[in-house]
Amino acid sequence: MAIDRVDVNVTSPGRNFVTVKITTSDGAVGWGDGTLNGRELAVVSYLRDHVAPTLIGRDESAIEATWQYLYRSPYWRRGPVTMAAVAAIDMALWDIAAKKAGVPLYQLLGGASRTGLLAYVHASGTTIERLNEAVHGYVEQGFQAVRVQAGVPGLDHIYGVHDAAPGGKYEYEPAGRPAAGAPLRPTEETWDTRAYLRHLPAVFEGVREEFGPELRLLHDGHHRMTPIEAARLARSLEPYDPFWLEDCTPGEDQSVLRLVRQHSVTPLAIGEVFNSVHDYQTLITERLIDYVRSSATHAGGITGLRQIMTFAGIYGIRSGFHGPTDVSPVGMAAHLHLGLAIHNFGIQEYMPHSEQALQVFRTGYRVEDGLLHPGEAPGLGVELDEEAAAAHEYAPAYLPVNRLRDGTVHDW
Repeated sequence: MAIDRVDVNVTSPGRNFVTVKITTSDGAVGWGDGTLNGRELAVVSYLRDHVAPTLIGRDESAIEATWQYLYRSPYWRRGPVTMAAVAAIDMALWDIAAKKAGVPLYQLLGGASRTGLLAYVHASGTTIERLNEAVHGYVEQGFQAVRVQAGVPGLDHIYGVHDAAPGGKYEYEPAGRPAAGAPLRPTEETWDTRAYLRHLPAVFEGVREEFGPELRLLHDGHHRMTPIEAARLARSLEPYDPFWLEDCTPGEDQSVLRLVRQHSVTPLAIGEVFNSVHDYQTLITERLIDYVRSSATHAGGITGLRQIMTFAGIYGIRSGFHGPTDVSPVGMAAHLHLGLAIHNFGIQEYMPHSEQALQVFRTGYRVEDGLLHPGEAPGLGVELDEEAAAAHEYAPAYLPVNRLRDGTVHDW
């Protein structure tokens, strides 16, 4: 059989998603996630105008050959737009292969290596007290690992910090949409690294005092620190036994993590902005990180992410796949199937999608006692309801811009 159609669906049930639908000549259908937050239409054009026409008539079972074709033949390799497009095609082909075999995808990837996937959730609060309230809500649900983010005295809005809604629900969409008639541009936030470095150890101390030593605590630095600032923070958090410190420095210069390693034994995670195994070469061979943070959606799909994890496994580095709400349920399912199969799984980020999004994406994965499982439906186990998707038109949205107090554009 062969690929007969490649369609690209753009829907916005609360936020924008890009989904590929591949249909074969015998009627099989597979779904793939190509969402690139804030740059969605760039991926749409890449897929519709440059990728889809080249795939018609190709053997849908030749997944590795198709991946190499899409990666090597255009000459312009890597980059988030290219790799998100490759990812969408790759996921859809794996979905078809598992559906035709009549098994959940993880069975084609080697079978289950564990009974469930340890998940971490997001808790935050404008104060330590509000943060602890949010953490209590997750602990009561059975979660064993929590990412903690808190407000910093003297700063107003901080990306990733939001008080839980009534009932303990932590729902927010950081990609903002302008009001009617307002300019189409990102919101801007003010940042002060020194204030943050002074305050964060007290945040960890407050959470540890409330919840004791067993709860796994994670934190995301959002690339905001210089190497020496990151080293200082990593060392100051050691008494509170963090599970990891994520994105402590910008990802472009991998060598800076040597300095952090010299000063601290706090585990490090990085990579959500990386999109190929080559981005990790120094980090993995020098063991400068402990967890890989890439997502299947932005790193070439299941095939691309498996390349990274095979390489990382040689060096004892584990997975911590990126799982925000701007990775669609299709992309989340890809993480769960791969995570269940690989030996060097570490932890899975879990941000539940909104009820509105889950009316468009019909999911089969589940969470029980803080563990995720992809389910037993053939393929990825997620289907796009195209009629429901059509009711939600694309609307431009952008992640915020971060500036220092003097107005300098800063990392976030």
